[in-house]
Amino acid sequence: MSDTPPADSARETAADDATGVFVGHRELLFSIVYDMLGSVADTEDVLQETWLAWTSRVGAPGAEPILVPRPYLVRIAVNKALARQAVISRRRETYIGPWLPEPLITPLTDATATGDGAEVAERAESVSMALLVVLETLTPLERAVFVLHELFGYAHTETADILDRTPAAVRQLAHRAREHVHARRPRYRPDPRLRQQVTERFAAAVSGGDLQALLELLAPDVTLWADGGGKATAAGLRPVHGRDKVANLLSTRAGRVGRGLDIRYERINGDPSAVLFRAGSPFAVLVVELVPDSAQVQGIYFVTNPDKLSRIG
Repeated sequence: MSDTPPADSARETAADDATGVFVGHRELLFSIVYDMLGSVADTEDVLQETWLAWTSRVGAPGAEPILVPRPYLVRIAVNKALARQAVISRRRETYIGPWLPEPLITPLTDATATGDGAEVAERAESVSMALLVVLETLTPLERAVFVLHELFGYAHTETADILDRTPAAVRQLAHRAREHVHARRPRYRPDPRLRQQVTERFAAAVSGGDLQALLELLAPDVTLWADGGGKATAAGLRPVHGRDKVANLLSTRAGRVGRGLDIRYERINGDPSAVLFRAGSPFAVLVVELVPDSAQVQGIYFVTNPDKLSRIG
């Protein structure tokens, strides 16, 4: 016979049930918040705050039961992510050099493995490095509306409820965000096999300092973003534009830091990418973006900030 008083036992059961509900929605909440913030560390903090708010609400004496938890949890998470944006913005004011999203390793099961990647390609688009960079140029509210509506399929009325705005205001935010994003990133999904091949050729050219190979791979208007955060090797304080400048920079830097690097290919933010290791520790993440219907590289995202590589093993 248990010595636990009935009231304590009931509270423990309620707490376990609340935690189980949260865990069942955690993947969705993580995806939404990460797409809003671009930072795994901040996303984990927001999810912790969401869990605390959820369990506190469920366990409150006399609280009405929440029959449909998903919209309630999404509302908590999205609004806490919006509050977190203010902290992130202040942090960015003192950030050294270009800021890139924190790389996120995503599953390897995709079109290259299954032969039918329509659903996975759609999901990959929602977290791609290139798209997240564009989303950084939106206001926090525009980004929230874009993520909820364009990436996760929430109706404007649902988004209005989540953000405590009118549907008309949400539609206006959605229109501005969509126009802004599509002007900077037309919808295009490169063949993942081609992207993998180009990534491997590009990583080999960079690690070997092969200037001629780099010149052949790079588009004339290529742009390089290198995020070292002032803590690791980077390409400078601003993005580098143009084939000759980028190729010369990469080939020169390869001679200084390229020796002794091991390359492992992963899917980073849904895209075939390269992770560079030195002495068993991650040194950099390399993601390339292709010119539509071409094997030329038009965007290079190089993350070397060790704080952003700590979750890559």
